[in-house]
Amino acid sequence: QVQLVESGGGLVQSGGSLRLSCAASGFTFSSYAMSWYRQAPGKERELVAVITSAGGYINYADSVKGRFTISRDDAKNTVYLQMNSLKAEDTAVYYCKAANYYTYWGQGTQVTVSS
Repeated sequence: QVQLVESGGGLVQSGGSLRLSCAASGFTFSSYAMSWYRQAPGKERELVAVITSAGGYINYADSVKGRFTISRDDAKNTVYLQMNSLKAEDTAVYYCKAANYYTYWGQGTQVTVSS
């Protein structure tokens, strides 16, 4: 059974940091590109960061460049999103996605940044 379980969300003050984790199971994690998306209330889901298999390619949305860092640990089947210098506009539900032959989504974790 495929599972993507996000954790690490919460309430943080503006300027603070959070580290999100997404633990994967049920598929060959190392073969999949992993991404973080977010969806704020009333807005469409948007790509935040992506890392390909073996970390060969990494890219970020312009809005988070220089503040967020995506990484993966294939030994732990986990992808991370380190979020620094958080802003109120980063408030959203954050989802991880696995993509290769199939596409899988996690259930999301809420990040709330108070100004």
